Amino acid sequence: MDLSAILFPIFTLLGGLAFFLYGMNAMSGGLEKLAGGKMEKTLKKMTANKFASMGLGAGITIAMQSSSALTVMLVGLVNSGIMALEQTVGVIFGSNIGTTLTAWILSLAGIESGEGGGIGNFLISLLKPANFSPIVALIGIILIMMSKSERKKDIGTILVGFAVLMFGMQLMGDAVKPLAADENIETFKSFISIFNNPFVGVAVGAIFTGIIQSSAASVGILQTLAIETKAITFNMAIPIIMGQNIGTCVTSLISSIGVTKNAKRVAAVHVLFNIIGTVVVLIIYLPIYLLVEPIKNALSTNINAQEIALCHTIFNTFTTFLLVPFTNLLVYLAKKIIPDAKEEEKQSFIDERLLNTPSFALAECDNHTVKMAKLARETFLNATNLARKAENGDGFDEKLAEQVRLDEKSLDKYEDKLGSFLVKISSKDLSQSDSHEVSKLLHTIGDFERIGDHAVNLLGVAKEIADKNISFSEQAREELKILSSALEEIITITVTAFEENNLELAKDVEPLEQVVDSLTARIKANHISRLQKGDCTIELGFVLSDLLNNFERVSDHCSNIAVAMIEVAHDSFDTHKYLKGIKSETNADFSERYNEYDIKYKLF
Repeated sequence: MDLSAILFPIFTLLGGLAFFLYGMNAMSGGLEKLAGGKMEKTLKKMTANKFASMGLGAGITIAMQSSSALTVMLVGLVNSGIMALEQTVGVIFGSNIGTTLTAWILSLAGIESGEGGGIGNFLISLLKPANFSPIVALIGIILIMMSKSERKKDIGTILVGFAVLMFGMQLMGDAVKPLAADENIETFKSFISIFNNPFVGVAVGAIFTGIIQSSAASVGILQTLAIETKAITFNMAIPIIMGQNIGTCVTSLISSIGVTKNAKRVAAVHVLFNIIGTVVVLIIYLPIYLLVEPIKNALSTNINAQEIALCHTIFNTFTTFLLVPFTNLLVYLAKKIIPDAKEEEKQSFIDERLLNTPSFALAECDNHTVKMAKLARETFLNATNLARKAENGDGFDEKLAEQVRLDEKSLDKYEDKLGSFLVKISSKDLSQSDSHEVSKLLHTIGDFERIGDHAVNLLGVAKEIADKNISFSEQAREELKILSSALEEIITITVTAFEENNLELAKDVEPLEQVVDSLTARIKANHISRLQKGDCTIELGFVLSDLLNNFERVSDHCSNIAVAMIEVAHDSFDTHKYLKGIKSETNADFSERYNEYDIKYKLF
């Protein structure tokens, strides 16, 4: 026995599978980077409508080239409390339709041209991946090596990934070609005759797909065997395709380890959907196959790559629309299989499974930072309200003060967890825009946290005013009222600009910050003037100084946040240069806005 004749084809088959999986991974990574966090934001908006979420699930699966990766992401989103279980069902349904596109792309390997050298045959031959993938790879490498645009580099990665994937298909085809030789074909047909038993086909399809965790690769190998051996029949392929859908659930089951009960139910819905769909189709398929002789004869004929893709599409589409009316039942069964925990479970802040799709993880960090921004605004406004009440002699609201302290602790937790998660994201392969977004968030979360610190400082000042029964002069109270209004506007503008990523609104922050600086300087000067006239005391001056310093620091942090937003948009992080430029005498927009705010908040 020639050992090399047995081992080398196996090595080639495994090597082809490795190239296939690597190419698929490179393609999906490039597509995901190209899409950025837009898919994630759309995902949460559209999941309210069942059919819209199905369409979105199909679209995201096509973009990511992996239904398993989408399900893992859904587990992470539910585990973080970002999505509800019910919202994920339609997306899972849609992903099963979206994954069928891969089989159609792979079926191009089975295109055959006719005899002769006409232009028609040339064009048909050009559709074969073996003929056009080298050109695709060349274009991809040129984009990666010569383009300065990150977007074009990502497109290059997608093209190279596709070429590598197709090269893997070709290697697998070369590995199984010897099976089609005259001396081997009868032995091969005898071996695969066990797949005439539908239950064996389902089991093998499920097990093999579960091992390699890629239904696309499993379908690709089946198509390769059909192309090269011409010994695979419909009645062999159809049960294997059913089993592949069950095997692809392994990835989501693995991802559900160590998550909340609700997140585990996402994987349960995925498994139930594929098992129930397979069982129903088998119940319909088996009597027809066994009892209707013409259909049995038709199913015993050879199947080609395009027909495998068609069967895959029909099966997935049929089972999807079959179970659409029973989405609530699937959720009910998942809850019965995985009952609620006796003790309340803690949800993950941002689930680390989302790191598998960095742009999605980054979009969630952005969402949490927006929540942090709103909390910082609310905390500061509550603190200024407390200080205003104390200034007016209305005492100290201890209940509101405790809420400010609790919110400040929440801001600390936001900064700690977001900072740690953003560092992990920064180590991933990110697009240029995502890298800039990470930088922006890392620059801003500290400023939002510090706004909370200054809010707590204001509590101390308000407490001192109330305890010592300090009373400011009428003029000082009016001045502080005007300054407080300016602070309320600047923090509101800053948070709104950040939430909406509105750069035009962010440009309004710096002129107002300069007005706040001018106001604090004038109020200090007015206090000194009153002190010299004997209308004020040094003790009041200390309290006033504490108020003004905290107000001014909050204004500075608002400026930092707005500048970070604008710098990211302009791919620059030279804060000093930016501030110097906008404050120059030649900047008419800045001067105009400054004058407007100066008039609006003019002291009497």
